[in-house]
Amino acid sequence: MEDLSKLRQDIDRIDRQIVELFEERMGVSRQVAEYKIANGKKVLDRARELEKLETLGNLTNDSFNRHGIQELFQQIMAMSRKLQYQLLAEEGVSGNLPFTRIDHIDRKHCRVVYQGVEGAYAHEATLQYFGKDANAFHVPTWRDCMEAIKEGVADYAVLPIENSSAGEVNDIYDLLEEYDNYIVGEQILKINHALLGLPGTSLDEIRTVYSHPQALMQCSVYLDKHSDWQRISLSNTAMAARKVAEDKDRSQVAIGSPAAAGYHGLEVLEMPINHNRFNSTRFIIVTNRKMYEADAKKVSICFELPHTSGSLYNILSHIIYNDLNMCKIESRPIPERNWEYHFFVDFEGNLDDSAVKNAIRGIMEEAVNFKILGNY
Repeated sequence: MEDLSKLRQDIDRIDRQIVELFEERMGVSRQVAEYKIANGKKVLDRARELEKLETLGNLTNDSFNRHGIQELFQQIMAMSRKLQYQLLAEEGVSGNLPFTRIDHIDRKHCRVVYQGVEGAYAHEATLQYFGKDANAFHVPTWRDCMEAIKEGVADYAVLPIENSSAGEVNDIYDLLEEYDNYIVGEQILKINHALLGLPGTSLDEIRTVYSHPQALMQCSVYLDKHSDWQRISLSNTAMAARKVAEDKDRSQVAIGSPAAAGYHGLEVLEMPINHNRFNSTRFIIVTNRKMYEADAKKVSICFELPHTSGSLYNILSHIIYNDLNMCKIESRPIPERNWEYHFFVDFEGNLDDSAVKNAIRGIMEEAVNFKILGNY
C-alpha cells in the first residue's frame, strides 16, 4: 500500500493540473463570449450542453464516475456561462429590464386600495405607509385590489404577503404571477390581536369567535384554552368586527385590531391574545407601473424551471456567484401541471447594481417564464 503522504502528493499534483486546465478552459470561454457578443448569439445553448455531458459521461469507466463527471462539468459549464454574462454586462449588453427609476413615490397625491373594511390591518398598513390622510378605499377581495390598479381605478394596492407566525399568504403570490402588476414598496406592521365584543361582554357569555383564518391561527394557543368557543373564518378581521357589531349578540366576538374596535363601536375584552409577541405582517405596495425608487434595496423575481436535476441549484448559483444575499424563497404549484412549480425569490440589491444586472441576465436566460416582480 502506498504511503499516505505520497498519495497526498499525487492528489496535489493532479489538482494543480486541474486548476491549470480550468483556467485554460475559462480563457477559451472568454473567447467564446467575445464571439457571441460580436455575432449576437445567446450564451446558453442547452442542446450543445446536453450533448457534451453525454459525450463526457461516456468517457468514464463506471456509473459512479459517469455521474460524478457529468455533475462536475455541469458546474464548469455554469461557471463558463457566468463569465460570459459578466462580459456581456461589461459590454453594456445587460438584457431588457424595462423598469424606470424614480426618486421617490409620491405618497400624497395618489389613490390607494386595500382589501377589507376600515379598521382592517390592511387599512392600518395603508395609513402607516401613505399617511393618515391617505386617499384610500376598500374592496372585498385581494383580486379586486389587483383589478383596481390594473384598470387604473387606484394607483397603488396594499396587500399582505407574509406573517411572522403564520407564514406566507399563498393567494398573493399567485396573483403576483398572474397580473402584470409590480411591487414598489413594503410596510411591516406589528400585529397585536385583540378580542373584541359588545361593550360589557364577559368571557363566560362567549360562544363564537369570528376572524380571518390567519388571525385564528396566530391566536390558537389562547383559543385552545377556550375549547368550547366555535371558531368561524371570515375574509377579514375588520369584517368580523363589523359582523359582531351589526348582530348585537353578546355570545359573538371577533379577533382584530384595537382600531377595528374603535371603528365599529366594540370593546377590547382582552389584548394581546396572539401567542407570538413579535407577531408582524409584511404588506407589499403594488402598482401597474414598472418603476423603482432610487434607494430600493430588495429585488423580487419569479420563474419556472425545467424539470431536471440541479436546475434550481444552477439558477440560485447566479445569486451566490454575484455575491448577493438571498432573503427568501417560496414555491407555488402551477395549475394544471402536477408537481411543477413557480419559484419566488427575494434577494438584496438595486436594479442599477452591476451584480444584480448580471444575476438577472443569467437567470433570465436559463429559467422559464421569468418575471421581475419589483425592486423596493
